[in-house]
Amino acid sequence: MLTNKAKYGLRAMCELAALPPGAWLQAHAIAERASVPGKFLEAILVDLRRAGLVVSRRGAQGGHALARPAEAMMVGDLIRAIDGPLAPVRCASMTAYEPCSDCVDPQTCAVRALMRETREALCSVLDQRSLAALSQQARNEAWMRH
Repeated sequence: MLTNKAKYGLRAMCELAALPPGAWLQAHAIAERASVPGKFLEAILVDLRRAGLVVSRRGAQGGHALARPAEAMMVGDLIRAIDGPLAPVRCASMTAYEPCSDCVDPQTCAVRALMRETREALCSVLDQRSLAALSQQARNEAWMRH
């Protein structure tokens, strides 16, 4: 399940993706535009900076910007940076595998197989959609509501 933190992070990243090249946006402006609580956004921006997805600078002309072009960022990577692995359970994760403590045989576990299939379905969508495409879709849908 997508957490509010990841949902807010995606909204914030869409706002940054919509900026013209070389533009910076302060956290309070991102929060306002993305309808994200300001304090919550600060924690999200820390995660995104640590993951190398956002850069920031201080000062009157400072703020936040994407670390690389939105076309080069996949939605799956953004969600992983904020929420961790996409797998619904650890035993199905590619990056954070942990066997279940009560599992008799992970190799034949039907639940694990189903959750791995679920993870693959999620990844097939989220790892193929760029931030640029998501941001464009968000702008198009916002325009259509007006």
